[in-house]
Amino acid sequence: MADQKEAKMEDVKEPEKGILEEDDDDDADEEDTDQDPLIEMAGWKFLLLMKDADFSPERKTEVSGLLMKNIKEHNMAPYYKFLCKALEWHEDETLTAKMTEENGKQIKELIDKERDAKDNLGDTEVREAKLARADYYARIGDKKSIEEYSETLKKTVGSGQTIDILFSIIRVGLSFSDNKLVKTYIEKAKAAVETGGDWERRNLLAVYEATYLITSRMFKEAANLLLDSISTFTCYKLFSYNTLVFYSVLTALVSLDRVSLRDKVIKNPEILSVISDIPHLKSFVFSLYRCRYGEFFEALAGLTRLIERDPYFAPHSGYFMREIRIVAYSQFLESYKSVTVESMATSFGVSPAFLDKELSRFISAGRLNCKIDKVGGQVETNRPDAKNSQYSETIKKGDLLLNRIQKMTRVINY
Repeated sequence: MADQKEAKMEDVKEPEKGILEEDDDDDADEEDTDQDPLIEMAGWKFLLLMKDADFSPERKTEVSGLLMKNIKEHNMAPYYKFLCKALEWHEDETLTAKMTEENGKQIKELIDKERDAKDNLGDTEVREAKLARADYYARIGDKKSIEEYSETLKKTVGSGQTIDILFSIIRVGLSFSDNKLVKTYIEKAKAAVETGGDWERRNLLAVYEATYLITSRMFKEAANLLLDSISTFTCYKLFSYNTLVFYSVLTALVSLDRVSLRDKVIKNPEILSVISDIPHLKSFVFSLYRCRYGEFFEALAGLTRLIERDPYFAPHSGYFMREIRIVAYSQFLESYKSVTVESMATSFGVSPAFLDKELSRFISAGRLNCKIDKVGGQVETNRPDAKNSQYSETIKKGDLLLNRIQKMTRVINY
């Protein structure tokens, strides 16, 4: 039994339902209809790129069918070409030509509408025509929409409308995993919000920024923003409320201390109202908080599959698994001055050999304040003295300051 658990921890896989395979209900369907279509399709693309043995060929065929249905329904020629390259599909040139022709007709109509607005109407109508064209480019998955949105911004005066356009650009960036673009426009949106954003758009920006921070592995900053958004969440264009809770809990577990975790997660009524709807998440959180480490490892193995199938979290799944195990080991050792390896292994439901290997790796990396007595078969905690730690830090910073002063002196004397 212990060997089976260790295999799960090493392989980070477990045959349970993934995020897209959760049982559907009316509320979930209602939320999904508001998600940005390009964001949703980017999620499907990510699933098809996964190398997951448990993601069956039948399921891949189903997801491919969803993509093609949307592509054909909205004549998404640019996005179809993008997917053919990304997924190594054979491009149907007849289909591409047909959709490209339809795109040309629609764009011509939108250009004519803008010309008519310039000749016969006012600036407001011109701006609306430009925005309609930008939205169309975004709907067919053409990154030219960014250029069109930028042109629309020049005609936009109101702060609210400006922020909405910036959000549209950010979604395009997230859809194409363009983190540089996302970062640039989040900074612009923050500046726009500071000068005139309303309460709702400030809350939306927090979710957009948190999503970017997750993709950049800045979990602590993301956790603070996500937890603040729990009670005011309306950003369904990015993801559902359940997904918000999923991200909030994961980022909080690896970044918050135990007291903050209790106040912001364990006792949060909004989180508690939906946490049971997300497979393994409730057991994962409460087993860690209640120090039931065997249950925690089992829940972690089950939750891993959800993490690996999430487009924002998956690239950091290995990092997250490592960090959350360090949290669990540190929490366990906090209660002991010394404990036998066998006793600790029993608490986590793994073999002593597996635990010895795990702890050795984290101790050598300086992530756990303990040492292993191989002869006695014990783990001895080595809590750092606060005063000694401050003294060492002061000496280190003092040496750094002296080095900089010496370099400046050489420059001045030269």
